[in-house]
Amino acid sequence: MILITGANGQLGHDFQMIFKEKKINFIATDSKELDITNIERVREFIKNKNINLIINCAAYNNVDKAEEEKEICYKLNAYAPRDLALIAKEIGADYITYSTDFVFDGRKGLPYVEEDAVSPLSIYSEAKAEGEKLVLATYDKSFVIRTSWVFGIANNNFNKQVINWSKSKDILGIVDDQVSVPTYSYDLALYSLKLIETKKYGLYHLSNNGVASKYDQAKYVLNSIGWKGTLNIAKSSDFVLPAKRAEYSKLDSSKLEAVIGEKIPSWESGIDRFLNEMRKKGEL
Repeated sequence: MILITGANGQLGHDFQMIFKEKKINFIATDSKELDITNIERVREFIKNKNINLIINCAAYNNVDKAEEEKEICYKLNAYAPRDLALIAKEIGADYITYSTDFVFDGRKGLPYVEEDAVSPLSIYSEAKAEGEKLVLATYDKSFVIRTSWVFGIANNNFNKQVINWSKSKDILGIVDDQVSVPTYSYDLALYSLKLIETKKYGLYHLSNNGVASKYDQAKYVLNSIGWKGTLNIAKSSDFVLPAKRAEYSKLDSSKLEAVIGEKIPSWESGIDRFLNEMRKKGEL
């Protein structure tokens, strides 16, 4: 049996979709059903359920608010992932949890590989970096996956924000000095499962292929939906945000691709499929 935590988010939603397609049994939980910051409650919840895989999709994702909510950010992004790893170890289950390109400061100027030293710029990224370290030190049958700029049909994301802005504005300004890779949550779930099947545990990068600035991403979305407005280039310095962002944090996924023997699709392909999903649901 598979346990998904944070199941109502973008990634958790797509894991559920894939498991339903493949007729694989799973238990989907969100914070209402299961408080992952309470290890005893988790132990109690999984008792007699024969869990053989724990997929942790739960996280604190409000990068700016984390600057003032350090304690809850660390609980969800560092200590809870470690506790879930400990529980997986106790029951002999495989374990997978997620981290972020934000653990890097962007100064390298080249795609980041798993061996690169982390250098967090914010409370959010510090907590994520700590979570990675704790999980890998706790249980050797863990997968820790760093990803970037995730978007999917469930919940809000940058693509949906851009589409919403386009409905009421004729002129938009989007930054071109934050560069990484937009990642479709369905691909993130699908290629995570392919990795899990290999049993080659450890730290991996998993993003769609290619590279893009926020401006490039917005331009692609707006062109795809036929927006007729004007898109201007903005700079990060135009916006005052509490948390610092890296200018360049593209992840290199070639280690994972070599292990699964497959190439991950491009971010443009991910956005195409995401927009089709939105059309099917009548959201576009």
